[in-house]
Amino acid sequence: HETQTTCWDHPKMTDLFQSLADLNNVRFSAYRTAIKIRRLQKALCLDLLDLNTTSEVFKQHKLSQNDQLIGVQDVISCLTTIYSGLEEKHKDMVNVPLCVDMCLNWLLNVYDSGRTGKIRVQSLKIGLMSLSKGLLEEKYRCLFKEVAGPTEMCDQRQLGLLLHDAIQIPRQLGEVAAFGGSNIEPSVRSCFQQNNNKPEITVKQFIDWMRLEPQSMVWLPVLHRVAAAETAKHQAKCNICKECPIVGFR
Repeated sequence: HETQTTCWDHPKMTDLFQSLADLNNVRFSAYRTAIKIRRLQKALCLDLLDLNTTSEVFKQHKLSQNDQLIGVQDVISCLTTIYSGLEEKHKDMVNVPLCVDMCLNWLLNVYDSGRTGKIRVQSLKIGLMSLSKGLLEEKYRCLFKEVAGPTEMCDQRQLGLLLHDAIQIPRQLGEVAAFGGSNIEPSVRSCFQQNNNKPEITVKQFIDWMRLEPQSMVWLPVLHRVAAAETAKHQAKCNICKECPIVGFR
C-alpha cells in the first residue's frame, strides 16, 4: 500500500522464491530441483496432505471433467476444504487463510502464468497430487488414473497431458532445461516404444516405465528420496564445518 504497486505474488510467496534461489548452488539438477520442490511442498503444508484425501476432496467438489476450466473461486473452495481438514489434524502447523492464499498463488504461477483466472481441472489435480504425501508408486497409480479413460488404459495423448502438467512444476522454478525442456514428446515415445508401440498402456506398464526414472519425471522420485533422507543420521563428520553426525542429506 505504501508504494502503491501491484504484484501477482503474495509477499510470503516472494520471500519463499527468494529463499529458493539460495539452492542454486546445489550441483546436480535433479537434486537441486527436488530440494526446491521439497521446500515449496513444506511451505504450502502439502507434505501433510494424504494422496487419498486429495482424491476424496476432488470427488466432493465434483471435479470429474478433467478438461474443464475452473475459476479462482472454485479453486479457493477446493483448497479451503483441503486445508480445513489438515488444520483439524495439525492445529499448530496449518494457518488456513495463509495456506489457501499461498497454494492458490503457486497453482496460478504454475498453470496460469498469463493470469486468465482459470486453470484446467486436470492441472489442479496433478499439481496437488504431485506434491502431496504418499508412497511413490501409489502416486504414479493415482496420476495415471486421473488421465486414463474409463477403460483404465492411457493413449499417447493422455500420457502427453499428464507429463505436460507435471513438467510445469520444475518449469516454474526455472529448472525445466535439465528435464528435456517443455517438449514431452520424447518421453511419451519412449514409454510407448517400451510397450511395443501398442496404442494404449496399462497402469502396470506406466509404473514399470516410471521406475526407470525417465528424464522428464526424474525430479518426482528424487523428491521422495530427499524427503526420506531428511531424518537419516550418518555417523560421519563434515570436512568443512565438522558437524557430526550429519543429519539429512549428506
